[in-house]
Amino acid sequence: MSITFDWYENPAPADQEKEKTFHPRIVVNGQTDTKELRRLIQTRCTLNEVDVAAVLDALSQVMGEELAEGKAVHLDGIGYFTPTLGTTEEVVADTPRKSEKIKLKCIRFRSDRKLKESIGLVKVSRLKKIAHSPKLTAADIDKRLKKYFAEREIMQRKDFQRLTGMVRSTAMMHIRRLCKEGKLQNVGQRNLPLYVPAPGQYGKPDDYQPKV
Repeated sequence: MSITFDWYENPAPADQEKEKTFHPRIVVNGQTDTKELRRLIQTRCTLNEVDVAAVLDALSQVMGEELAEGKAVHLDGIGYFTPTLGTTEEVVADTPRKSEKIKLKCIRFRSDRKLKESIGLVKVSRLKKIAHSPKLTAADIDKRLKKYFAEREIMQRKDFQRLTGMVRSTAMMHIRRLCKEGKLQNVGQRNLPLYVPAPGQYGKPDDYQPKV
């Protein structure tokens, strides 16, 4: 099976006029779960599937303990795993910077050269059906949002995706732009945002108060 991909336009500032450039992006061909990995590993060693499952479970626990101590974990032939930090709320210069505001953000992974070499040469084929976000102008988006909010009070990110046909990353880029422009506002929590029109936007009156 080959790696399926499609071409995506590279983002560029709107005030810069230059020739469009593109980059290839993989379209995932499915997912291999732990059960399938256990089976595949078992066929390459003398352990049975129960033993393989026990090893993988122990590996996950041990890696978690080491990463929790701020260590980088290196699996020879696979790569490096490193914990990274984030904050539970926005920290600015005039607010106390306390350790209680710090949380684990994610685990970063950097592959070993050996892992890349084990993949070898790959076959690629372009996706026949377009899967990425359609090109909509700001005016197109505003028009769709006005129609949406004529019937509804609140919008989530997934609603915006359905409305515009955009993938998640592109949808969030436009939502952040609309919030910055003062057209949308988040009345929900940071980890569970709920977007409503700002007063005077998308057909709402200047004294508009959303019913949340």
